[in-house]
Amino acid sequence: MQRFTLPRDLYHGKGALEALKNLKGKKAVICVGGGSMKKFGFLDKAEKYLKEAGMEVSIIDGIEPDPSVTTVMNGAKKMLEFQPDWIVAIGGGSPIDAAKAMWIKYEYPDSTFEDMCKVFGIPELRKKAHFCAVSSTSGTATEVTAFSIITDYDKGIKYPIADFEITPDVAIVDPELAETMPQKLVAHTGMDAITHAIEAYVSTANCNYTDPLALHSIKMIQADLVKSYNGDMGARDRMHDAQCLAGMAFSNALLGIVHSMAHKTGAAFEDVGGLHAHIIHGAANAMYLPKVIAFNAKDPTAAKRYAVIADFMGLGGSTEKEKISALIKYLRGMNDDLKIPHSIGTYGSDSYPCKKGFVPEDVFLERLPEIAKNAIADACTGSNPRQPTQEEMEKLLKCCYYDTEVDF
Repeated sequence: MQRFTLPRDLYHGKGALEALKNLKGKKAVICVGGGSMKKFGFLDKAEKYLKEAGMEVSIIDGIEPDPSVTTVMNGAKKMLEFQPDWIVAIGGGSPIDAAKAMWIKYEYPDSTFEDMCKVFGIPELRKKAHFCAVSSTSGTATEVTAFSIITDYDKGIKYPIADFEITPDVAIVDPELAETMPQKLVAHTGMDAITHAIEAYVSTANCNYTDPLALHSIKMIQADLVKSYNGDMGARDRMHDAQCLAGMAFSNALLGIVHSMAHKTGAAFEDVGGLHAHIIHGAANAMYLPKVIAFNAKDPTAAKRYAVIADFMGLGGSTEKEKISALIKYLRGMNDDLKIPHSIGTYGSDSYPCKKGFVPEDVFLERLPEIAKNAIADACTGSNPRQPTQEEMEKLLKCCYYDTEVDF
């Protein structure tokens, strides 16, 4: 038996933010990030709509990119003091993910972060509050998913929290918010979205309910991501829907080792060179996806599914092998169009928060065994179509560092 879970209500289209007026309750807390939602007026609108719904409103702001365990615990403490019956998270994946984790701690104050990380082991929520997610970026789709990613900076590891309990009750997908994204964010979130869709389609947990969502979102992203990156706001609006459809697919079909590797490399080199930089999640997915496709394609079932994706995208090829090669070539070309590097060894540039090639080879090789071990243990690995050994994961990560062919 499989389960298919989505938010009860999803409001979409321009002006959908106004749906906050429909929420019923006495108190709402708004969780928000570093300032873009305030800068563009969306935080003020959200607060106004909630007050029109008759609620007292409190704000938890300043949630950082890749939110930390400390941020989660501090936010939950504020919720315990305010006692909201609605938690409204507005912004990109980071404030929404952080708010999901705060929600768990708010409802169960004695729970530890380790308790939260027990895959599909969270007790029943909604005893104190319901959850509304308003997405401003077109990639994570956390507004419709059963996942949250929180970083333990002491360990340099991102941990996925996975449980249908943290699927939002209400999702608002308003493209006006996405139109404010800077170009680099469009690239990263877009590649995150196509990774979600492709991994969901080849996941061992795929089903007839997730496959159409995954394939249609891939087709939409193929049509609109590069246009969105280049400033086409109609394409930007359609990408906001496409990433949400990909989220619906992967929240129920799960993911694979592209995400396992991205989770475990993202903050693994933060201490290097005093830069306090990390490998941005969407960029990591973009770099690793072609390599993982080549690795997974050694599995016959996965190979067939990758070939279906290539056919659906109209990439050509007469044999399964040719179709998979065409898919890999297409994705690498998309990275070029979006100015995303192909390897960890060349990651970074003047426009990144780190210099080009900020991960030295000796540091990478020294940390490689531990990173590979952590990636294998990641919650996303279990649904990958080919289970890697420690040796294979290390070899795969080396291919991602040097941008070399995967032939094993």
